[in-house]
Amino acid sequence: MLKSASSMKGLTIKATDGEIGKVDQFLFDDENWAIRYLVVNTGNWLDERLVLISPISVGEADWASERLEVRLTKEQVENSPDIDTHKPVSRQHEAEFLNYYGYPYYWGDSGMWGAGLYPSVMAPIPAYVPPPPPAEKEAADSHLWSTHEVTGYHVEATDGELGHVVDFIVDLETWAIVYVEISTRNWLPGKKVLLSPQWIKTVKWLDAKVYAALTREAIQGAPEYSESKDITREYETALHDHYGVPPYWSHSGTKRDGSAAEKTAPKTS
Repeated sequence: MLKSASSMKGLTIKATDGEIGKVDQFLFDDENWAIRYLVVNTGNWLDERLVLISPISVGEADWASERLEVRLTKEQVENSPDIDTHKPVSRQHEAEFLNYYGYPYYWGDSGMWGAGLYPSVMAPIPAYVPPPPPAEKEAADSHLWSTHEVTGYHVEATDGELGHVVDFIVDLETWAIVYVEISTRNWLPGKKVLLSPQWIKTVKWLDAKVYAALTREAIQGAPEYSESKDITREYETALHDHYGVPPYWSHSGTKRDGSAAEKTAPKTS
């Protein structure tokens, strides 16, 4: 299932023994473009403390009730390591968080989640013995960025500025960001389009810019996206056909698990 990050903001997070709080934003990594943590505001329960919840612990979703269930207790969440989400979260902080819950590290292997594609493969390990802390350099590196922060970043095509980031489309099986929603209103006539992270050359965080490997004309000519409609496989096929690249779900397309990733260059015009 594909859901936008904005539509999941405000979802109630329910532990096995009661409500924890509501989703405030998401942290994703800039290497695999995967959601690594849900940032949850605990409200009056913990004096509006922000806590991290890994997709590894997410269970059933009740969309009618706007609720996500997690396989955690309130006590576990309350005693989890404090992390200042207003500052970059280092690998050292991540290691402390993952060690606390008994989760293996997701980095350092060939898959998006360790050796695999789905966060469920990262279930807690009985009698878990944490590995050594990350090396000093790795501890200082941060690959995590907030969806709230990146929303509004300007989008630069190969031949000039085009628009800005509006939202992120997430695959709730893998928790990968499969598309970045772009508003092209900076280049008339404006509309909303989707851009795969595979078609992004780089993100320069200090410049607050996303650099696409496509021309303005190519992006502007893509099938229009409407938030009011579900993203169908027919729409996705038309989008990939427009750029002349195989879809990610085909064997010849780009795989999202990080193993044998094959970036097929899209048509630039």
